[in-house]
Parts: sequence; structure tokens; C-alpha cells
Amino acid sequence: MLEYIRRRLNQLPRATKRAVLVIFDFVALTFCVWLAYSLRLNTRFIPNDGQLVVMLLAPMTALPVFIRMGLYRAVIRYLPERAVWTIVKGTFLATVIWMAIVYLTAMTGIVGAPRSVPVLYWLLSMVVVAGSRFAAKRFLIDPEMSEPQRIRALVYGAGEAGVQLAAALKSHGGRHVVGFIDDDPGLHGHDVSGIRVFAPGRVADLVRSREVREVILSLPSIAPERRQSIYTELAGLGVSVRALPSITDLASGKYLINQVREIDIDDLLGRSAVAPDEDLIRQMIRDRAILVSGAGGSIGSELTRLIARHNPKRLVLLEANEHALYQIDRELRRTGKAVLVPVLGSVEDDRLMRDVLKSNEIEVVFHAAAHKHVPLLESNVAEGVTNNVFGTRTLAQAAYDLGVKNFVLISSDKAVRPSSVMGATKRWAELIVRDLGARAEAKGTGQIFCSVRFGNVLGSNGSVVPLFREQISHGGPITLTDERMTRYFMSIHEAAELIVQAGALSQGGDLFMLEMGNPVRIRDLAENMIHLAGLTVRSPENPNGDIEITISGMRRGEKLKEELFYDPKRVQPTRHPKILGIRTVTATHTDLENGLKQLRAALGAGDPDGVREVLFGLLS
Repeated sequence: MLEYIRRRLNQLPRATKRAVLVIFDFVALTFCVWLAYSLRLNTRFIPNDGQLVVMLLAPMTALPVFIRMGLYRAVIRYLPERAVWTIVKGTFLATVIWMAIVYLTAMTGIVGAPRSVPVLYWLLSMVVVAGSRFAAKRFLIDPEMSEPQRIRALVYGAGEAGVQLAAALKSHGGRHVVGFIDDDPGLHGHDVSGIRVFAPGRVADLVRSREVREVILSLPSIAPERRQSIYTELAGLGVSVRALPSITDLASGKYLINQVREIDIDDLLGRSAVAPDEDLIRQMIRDRAILVSGAGGSIGSELTRLIARHNPKRLVLLEANEHALYQIDRELRRTGKAVLVPVLGSVEDDRLMRDVLKSNEIEVVFHAAAHKHVPLLESNVAEGVTNNVFGTRTLAQAAYDLGVKNFVLISSDKAVRPSSVMGATKRWAELIVRDLGARAEAKGTGQIFCSVRFGNVLGSNGSVVPLFREQISHGGPITLTDERMTRYFMSIHEAAELIVQAGALSQGGDLFMLEMGNPVRIRDLAENMIHLAGLTVRSPENPNGDIEITISGMRRGEKLKEELFYDPKRVQPTRHPKILGIRTVTATHTDLENGLKQLRAALGAGDPDGVREVLFGLLS
């Protein structure tokens, strides 16, 4: 029955709800006047006609005041606690106006009417109006679950955003906020919006004593380093960790204040964001015909999204995977205004590459097409060499011959002292691009060829993060190849921005390295992902944990640690703090051509071991 009444009340039109409130206030305030007289006279007050008019003047005076102060605009279900102060001011002002009217016009009807009646009336009206509002709020917002059934949560951050988040979660977030955590010692032990504020050192105790299952970070503008340290503090407590979106996303309307998001793994890296140099991006993209190879892949698709937002003259999407090409083409047509040309084909097709470059008058090429899975290429060495080496040679040579102004190769940190087929093929690709850059520079063609080298990109094809997330969702185990393994990581969006800016910085033949921060131990990454999912690591010390981490042993071609440069002393800074550059010294054109001929011959012989021998032999 109560549920039926609650549902019907929530479904009433706003005008009807306001009318109900107005009628209730009129009756309740009239009763408050009568009760004030009765309390003062210590008897049940029976007014005469004149006194009845006086009593009715009280609600008739109060209602316009309440309307003016917005008491009928507020949605009862979401009424904030600070509305009490508005009610106090509204009832006080209404009482003063009523008292002035009554005494100035001598309409009391009682000679020497007690002056305490207005005071009693104000106190009673304040209690009745405020009490009725918050009683109605309590009735309306709690239909589906009682407090014990809600997820018990802590909000980290007692600022304005945290207060709004707590109110929103209480209203319709399915969570019961049991406390705030804040770094400000002046707030510790005090209540903010009726919720106690605790010191960060109390988190572990609160999780145990108050059965907290979730910690929500309400720190939308905090520094990445501090955010990372908070994640470290929360790791291992057996609670899930979520975060309020950034202040930019909130302001743009991308999220609502009650829409907390899952912790992104790049949050764990503590990388400080550097705003992109818009001049460099515009210089590289605006009003230019651009081709992105591998446009449906993880890096390629992010590049196309970035390029489409910056008004290119034309954007050619080159992709060998039909479904991937269809998806990125459909996405960009739905969200952007760029002129799109989808091309289904391989970078190994010389005739197609030349036709596409010429017919679309391409000025810039971002070459992201490549096979990247290290274990797969170890057992498919011929395909790796064909696509990554000769595919790059085909596209880059066509770009050189047809006068393409900028050619940017997306390379990998695995190209440094390569131990895998994937790394070796990427190193060959770098040498091919470097050679074409040197030839363009020697002939004065004005063409610029460069390579951009960086480490692992979170969420990209081949990244361990999606694999770990999938393994956690299935209950484990998480598989590691070696406890000591470390890798560099950056977000895919940051990588795309830096690639474009590096291309604009190139003067020809350059090799750029993106500043990747500190290497991350893969074991630590796996443990953090488990902890932030609200789970625990199963180990000999904790046999009842949720997710086990197993060691499978290093695979062929893998390294314990990756490097970004052969010789760090030769690396030079650029005008962008996240981009480092180096002018490479490489083999002569003749040596490179001879090496490519040997590779082609080994491929023709169908001998994978022979291909591998040539591939690595010429890089030693």
C-alpha cells in the first residue's frame, strides 16, 4: 500500500505537487497560529471573527514569501540539507510581515495581545515546514532499498564536488555514504552535510568497522601524482575504487555528478598530462589531404579521430580488415564532418598504394599498419616480415616517388636491440624510413620522413591490460611470464596527440621517442587491477584470496625490460616536453638495398629459419 502511494505521488505532475504543498502550508500555518495562542494562554484558544481573520493573515502572508524564496521550486526528493536555512529565513520574514500588519492595523481583537505569540508562531512554523519537507523527502527517496541494503561507501574528498556527489548518491545512487575522507586536518571530526569527515589514516579501520564496500574519489582536479598515491593507499583493502569524472567532463555535460566511473588503468601510472601544442597539430592536419594506414587498428583509429576533429581537407582510411574499416568509417561519419575516403586493401599492394596516394593528392601519411603481437610473429615470421618490412617499404617508396610532403612511421620500443621478430621488423621499417628521409634531404625535395617510437599503449591491440581485465572477470588466474618484467605505458589518446606533434616537429630523417615516464612492473600492474576491482590476490600468505597470479615463463622473443633508445646520450629535447628527438646514423642506401634483397630471397625460399637469420643478422 505504501509503495502504491509513493509511486502515485512521484508520478503526479509538478503543478499538482506544488498545489498540494501550498494547501498543506496554508492549513499547517493556520494551525501553528492557533497553537501559538493556545500555548501562550495555556488554554484551548477559541478565536472570534476578528481573531480568525488575524490567524488567516499568517498563511496568506507566508505563501507569497515562500514563493519568492523558491520553496515551491525545489524537488522534494532532492531537497538539500542547506534548504533548512532558506526555510528559517522564509518563516522569519513571513512572521515579521504578519506581525507588522497585525499590530500596525490594531486587528488583534484582544487588548494587550501577548507579544510572545509571533515568536511561538515562528518557531512552530519553522519546525512544521522544515519537518514536513524532509519527512516527505525521506518517504519519497527510499522506496526501493533500506540503508542496510545500499552499498556502503566512503567519499574521498569533502569539497563542494564531494558534497554534491554524496547528496546525489543518497537520492538515487544506490549507495549509503558512511563518511568523507579528506586531507584537511581542520575538517577531521566535523560533519559536512550531516556526514562525518575522517582522516586518510582511518580508511582501513572504517572499511572494517563500517563494512565499506566502495571508495569513491571526488577529486576532479587533483594532481596525477597525488591521485596515484591515493590508489596505492587503497590497494589491498578489499574495496572497489571508483572516481568522479574530471571537472572538464562534468562541465561539458559528459557525465552527471552521480555518475562515478571505473578507475582507468592509466590513472595508476601517475603520468602528468601536458596540453597538446595546438599549433603543431593544426600545422600537420588542417586543410591537408591525409592517409592513415591501419586506420581500423587501435593506434590508427585514435589517430583518425584526432585528425577528423582538426578539419583536414581529406582523410583516407586505409585498412586491410573489412570489419575494422567499416566500423571506423561509420563512427567518423556519425561524429565528424571530415571528407572520408575508406580504402580496403593492404600496404603490400604497390599499385593500390600509388593509385590511392595519387588520386587523393595525399600530403601526409601516418603509417600505423603493422602486425604487433610478439608471440604470433615468432611463429609467423614470413608474414611479419612481408607486412611490417616490405609493406612499409612499398608505402614509403610510393610516398617518396609521388612527392608526399610528410611520412610518419609509428614504431615501437621493441625496435631497440630487438629480440623478437616484431621488434626486428620495426627496426627494419625505421631504417627504410630513415633512408628515404636522407635521400629526400640530399635531393632537396622538401619531403620529410620520420619515425616515432614509444612503448605499450593502454587498451591497444596486444596490450596486457585487456587480457588482465578479461582474466579477472572470469575469476582468474592472471598469467605472467616473469615476475621481474617491466614495461612502459601511456594512454592511447596521449600517444595519438604526440605522434601528430612529433610529425610536425620533424626536419627530415628524424627518429622521435615519446617520453614514457617510469617503467611499470607488470606484477604490480596485475595486483593493482585486482585490488581496484575490490578483490584480493590469492597467494600462500592469503590462500582465501580471490584471484591467483601464475607464472608461465618467458616466451620466445620477449625481454624483461624494454628500452627507448640505443644511446641515451645522443637524445635531444624538442620544444615539446614529452617528445625527444635523435638524428640517427644508419647503414648506407646500398647496404639497406642489399639487405632487403637478401630478405626477399629468404622469403622466396620459404625458409622461416633463413628469414629469421637474415632479419636479425643484418641488424647486429
